[in-house]
Amino acid sequence: MRQDGRLSRLLHVLLHMEKHADPMTSETIARMLGTNSAVVRRTMAGLRDAGYVSSEKGHGGGWTLSRPLSDITLLDVYRTIGSPGFFAMGVATDEPQCLVEQAVNAALERTLDEAEALLLARLGEVAISDIAADFERRYGAVVGNRLPSCARHPTEQS
Repeated sequence: MRQDGRLSRLLHVLLHMEKHADPMTSETIARMLGTNSAVVRRTMAGLRDAGYVSSEKGHGGGWTLSRPLSDITLLDVYRTIGSPGFFAMGVATDEPQCLVEQAVNAALERTLDEAEALLLARLGEVAISDIAADFERRYGAVVGNRLPSCARHPTEQS
């Protein structure tokens, strides 16, 4: 089963945006993510609609952060992509009258609901600035002030 990488990719983009001096065009972000600019615009629209980024059209335009990373949590970004389900597993509904199936489904639903609530709460506790701080720590450990191979990524300190 293919995993949904949108949350990870958007977090990646937000961290690059914070380091990028100029607005980032959809084309630049698309090259960085290995996708096309239409996908970028569609995905970034959720962040824009939530007030986390803004966009300007035309020469010199592009995407910029509207709020500091400390004001944005993993949960906030997760919600901008439509809150996709966390778990691929679910309950069986082949025999809804079967008492065994009912008992199994009740236990699974309760457990999955509790797990999702815990995960959502934890996502709400992690600010994007926490991830940026971890990046800075890792970056500081790199010899020669060069980022490790990120061939598709824009220059960080442009």
